[in-house]
Amino acid sequence: MDRRRHAPAAERNRGPILDVLRRVLPPRGTVLEIASGTGQHVAHFASGLPALVWQPSDRDDEGFASIAAWCVHAGAANALPPIVLDVTHAPWPVATVDAIVCANMIHIAPWEACLGLLRGAGRHLADAGVLVLYGPFMIGGVHTASSNAAFDADLRARDPRWGVRDLDDVAAVARENGLTLDERVAMPANNRTVVFRRVDHTGAR
Repeated sequence: MDRRRHAPAAERNRGPILDVLRRVLPPRGTVLEIASGTGQHVAHFASGLPALVWQPSDRDDEGFASIAAWCVHAGAANALPPIVLDVTHAPWPVATVDAIVCANMIHIAPWEACLGLLRGAGRHLADAGVLVLYGPFMIGGVHTASSNAAFDADLRARDPRWGVRDLDDVAAVARENGLTLDERVAMPANNRTVVFRRVDHTGAR
């Protein structure tokens, strides 16, 4: 029986995200994926970047069979078994990692999840480690497209704690946790890939 779950959006955006990851991730090390969901992303990224070790995770184990099945299907032997990780619970069940990747989570979750993600990245990223976020963002309190505004309204109607986040707010919390905004990349469907890097107390990478 095929245990793979399918998310059409993940199928569409995994290629463009991987193109960015090829540039910004370290050549070797361990990458923690937050909110691995169906597993389509981590399987694609791991197979495309075989020199990195990938650690998938999610807040519960409901989708673990799908994650494992996608990794087997992709031949991603460098993907570890998924672990339960709730970003709002500290400490996380991981040691130091070289990069963290999180796609389409912070807008479909309470703001506390974004805070937990950034605090955890500040704790668990190695020096000069990279945090990569993907999804829709507001800039300076303004939506970048009418479709994003409609999406934001739909999210808030479903749960008032959800919503498209303002990148300025995210970057401010990131700075409080030793992360500096390094790059933002326009992506298809009015999304962005945002890259933060962990800095030391002198501000050097």
